[in-house]
Amino acid sequence: MRPFETITHPNWQNTIATAFSPRPTTREDIKMALVPTYWQSISLEDMNAKAAMQTRIDRKYIVEARYAAAVMAELNADAAVMEINGQREFSYDSVYFDTPSLASYRAAATGRRNRFKVRTRSYLDSDLSFLEVKTEGERAMTVKERIPYQIENRDRLTREGLDYVAESLTGLLEEPVTNLEPVLTTEYKRTTVFLPQSQENPVDSRMTVDTSLAWTSLSENALLYNVDFGNYHGRTLGTRYTAPGMVIIETKSGTAPSVADKHLWSAGIRPVKISKFATGMAALNPQLPANKWNRVIERWMQLSPQGVPLQDPISAAIPLVR
Repeated sequence: MRPFETITHPNWQNTIATAFSPRPTTREDIKMALVPTYWQSISLEDMNAKAAMQTRIDRKYIVEARYAAAVMAELNADAAVMEINGQREFSYDSVYFDTPSLASYRAAATGRRNRFKVRTRSYLDSDLSFLEVKTEGERAMTVKERIPYQIENRDRLTREGLDYVAESLTGLLEEPVTNLEPVLTTEYKRTTVFLPQSQENPVDSRMTVDTSLAWTSLSENALLYNVDFGNYHGRTLGTRYTAPGMVIIETKSGTAPSVADKHLWSAGIRPVKISKFATGMAALNPQLPANKWNRVIERWMQLSPQGVPLQDPISAAIPLVR
């Protein structure tokens, strides 16, 4: 469940409270936890009250899973993990929409100022879904707006959805909103951490840790864009592709870096350019323009069909955190 927005959905709190099963507590689960299990808990309500950041600076980091666990264990902050009915990790599903000309993707790839994303975001543990429009405001601030959406419609835009997107993208989309079609699904499991204001942390902020990442192409047009017989990449429509061992840590704060950002920098981990949507599209179809993500794709996103091991797994030679 996305913890930070105020949600106007009938009985949503009751729905969430009854939908989650208890967090596993076996020895193996504790051993593999990326976020320390001894960190205190914070409720959904308290998280919403303290860190509802719809306008923020996002910084993203990619870390190998074992190193991520070591880094998290060394974070010196009074951190709290969002917990609902004993569960701390939640399953997310996003469906992204784009035009036949890939207007949203190309705007991200070329660094246009008026970038936008249209997606449905579903919280699978609670059967809740929202239609979201993300735009980039002044000073690289991400602005997100959303409305409740029927989960069974998450892979299409209803009339109400089209009207909402059209209003949200006034002046940004240069073609009819009806041209938007589903192009990509992303899946992952997320743990959300609250970082209270302190001497090292300028404002209340938050951090998310995403694992079990997967991408599925929904659009033959996007998958075969600029592809011909000589450069066909072998990816197939509807196949689920994964990046084993890849963890995305994202910090969300004001203009000043959070305590988590400074800790990651001290561990030798720097922000990277990555978008689950755009980088995933480029990883699935290497013929799409993707210069700004090439290094990330080459190092981290040699995607493998689900159940098929990577040809060249990520090196286990990871520096220790001091």
